[in-house]
Amino acid sequence: MSGAALVVVVVVVFFLALYLLQRYGDLRKQQRMVLLGTLLSWYLCFLIVFILPLDVSTTIYNQCLLDTANHRTLVTQATRSNQTDDDVIAVYPTVSVPKACEKPWSYIPDGILPVFWRVVYWTSQFLTWLLVPFMQSYARSGAFSRVGKMKTALIENAIYYGTYLLIFISLLIYVAAHPSWQLSWRELQTIGITAANTWGLFLLVLLLGYGLVEIPRSYWLSSSHGYLLAKTYFKAAKVATEKVEAEENLADVMEDVAGVHASVRYNHQLRKCVDTILTKCPTDYQEEMRRHVESPGGEQNVIPTKRSLINLHKKVIFAVQRQAQTRVQWSILIDEAFHLEDVAKSQSSPVRQLTHSFPSAHHHGWIRRFFYTPTVEWYWECVFRQSFYRLLAVLLCLLSAAVVWSECTFFSTHPVLSLFAVFVDKAEKHHNYICIEMVCFVSILFLCVCVYSTVFRIRFFNYYYLVPHHQTDAYSLQFSGMLFCRLTPPLCLNFLGLIHMDSAISHQDKLQTSYTSIMGSMRVLFFISDGFYIYYPMLVLLLCFATYYSLGSRCLNLLGFPQYITDGDLTSDLEDEGRELIRRERRKRQKAEDGENRRWAWREQYGVQGATGRTRDGYTEIKDDQSSPVTEIKNSVITFNRRDRDTEEQQRGLLQDNSSDEGSPNRRSRGGRYLSLSHPRGGIFDDV
Repeated sequence: MSGAALVVVVVVVFFLALYLLQRYGDLRKQQRMVLLGTLLSWYLCFLIVFILPLDVSTTIYNQCLLDTANHRTLVTQATRSNQTDDDVIAVYPTVSVPKACEKPWSYIPDGILPVFWRVVYWTSQFLTWLLVPFMQSYARSGAFSRVGKMKTALIENAIYYGTYLLIFISLLIYVAAHPSWQLSWRELQTIGITAANTWGLFLLVLLLGYGLVEIPRSYWLSSSHGYLLAKTYFKAAKVATEKVEAEENLADVMEDVAGVHASVRYNHQLRKCVDTILTKCPTDYQEEMRRHVESPGGEQNVIPTKRSLINLHKKVIFAVQRQAQTRVQWSILIDEAFHLEDVAKSQSSPVRQLTHSFPSAHHHGWIRRFFYTPTVEWYWECVFRQSFYRLLAVLLCLLSAAVVWSECTFFSTHPVLSLFAVFVDKAEKHHNYICIEMVCFVSILFLCVCVYSTVFRIRFFNYYYLVPHHQTDAYSLQFSGMLFCRLTPPLCLNFLGLIHMDSAISHQDKLQTSYTSIMGSMRVLFFISDGFYIYYPMLVLLLCFATYYSLGSRCLNLLGFPQYITDGDLTSDLEDEGRELIRRERRKRQKAEDGENRRWAWREQYGVQGATGRTRDGYTEIKDDQSSPVTEIKNSVITFNRRDRDTEEQQRGLLQDNSSDEGSPNRRSRGGRYLSLSHPRGGIFDDV
């Protein structure tokens, strides 16, 4: 088994990262550089989380061997001087008689882990501080050439590089001014690592304080279908407003594009830039602009400059992406609301089977259909789900309490107060390496979930948003990879401090892990190792209290960003509004379903074949009956000469058939499968 565990973990983690990337991204249509950078970032971070427990167990075994060798040396010296073991222990009280060291099943030979950690750490740091931020700005840039995109990316990332450089220079001045230290390459490397970990730990504690409370509470509240349904209505009202705003913003941008399209003729030198902008526009807008080449009223618009075209190009990319995301969010939210309403109706049904209002929208594999039958689904949703979620919430609450207690007491080594250190010490005395690895893995995984789920729960005002069903845009994928690489190393270093495996914090003369060895000696910067790393994590306790009383949500609510607060008047109003929106959407979908069923029955009765691609299991667009009553209705927000509309008209425009986007590549099919938000993949450095 020597080194086999490391190989197995490396392979399994790669496929795990690839599966998650396939779930959130689009492997077939998104850019190769975006996919490669995101996959590598996620893969390296998952490797750190999965392999660090193996490093801990290997270090504990090596420490046992070292203690045994030291004891034998002392016994040999005592034998020569006619002393007994009791005399040795009396002279060296810190040396105990070790038990026989048992080799762990996952033991990794010496010399492998240090090289492995150096490759993983420095590659992740190169990604998070240089490559991924550059690729983010490059993908979002409105420039029309590669040189222009690179220039824009360098300017926009100056703030990232400047922040990192400022912290590094401050620590460098501190070390250079100290009279007893001489700068060397090893110390410079340690200063750079310390600066990166300090930045990461600062953000880590803020995110951790929110996740430790919100994750257990969310599972406890999610055990109630009534709470979930009320919150879904609230979210529906918010997403409806965001969808209207996104469509209005897209229509405004398209008006500008139409004006530029009409003013820049085909023989103009800027025409190539205009054509590039047109390729980023939705299909229906492109067709509309081809029919309105001339400007309204026959007036000649002012020819734009290249700078204005660059800004317009950037606006088009953002507007199209935002409008597509809100449309997908609305579709997912509608399906979720219908499912929760179906569960609420089935709870009082004498037939113990879950009946879906729209069975055609639920397409699952044959394996899931075989095991997850309507009866099994009813028992899960109506009987077992509430108990399971509440039990899970209690376990997560206990784990959160253990994390908070350990973060506030991990600096105490005599006595040992950190619960994670106590568990590891108990398992170490019995040479139970599997228990050590499980404690480490579960603890690190829970910390990662609390931190990373907080990022995407807040969503930065929906600017960065991981959406399943291949709907996550390239910018959000890269942002997630960058954030993972910045937060994972300080998170793991903080965990090593919790279990007293970091001698720079615990001040114990113990063998360090290979992961700690690449960080250098943090004692070079005493105000960091003895001050910031010890006392700053205690702030997580205050953040937990603030999250428990929803202070952040209440402040955002006062600032005009609606948050779901059960005792808020605004929440009740939005719930009622969302309930009405869902009711209208249900009536509209039911009418479309009934009409489709009537046409299917008519075709079966009269033997009409080849007229449609629809089957009993799903629905597709009808090809031969474009004049039927359910022919797609053009959405009112895509006209260019838009009139002033009040809020009621905007909501009515929102409730029109979502299938009006049949021509767009960013649509959701009737059958419940989500199509891609991405543009077709071209060259490596093509626009995203």
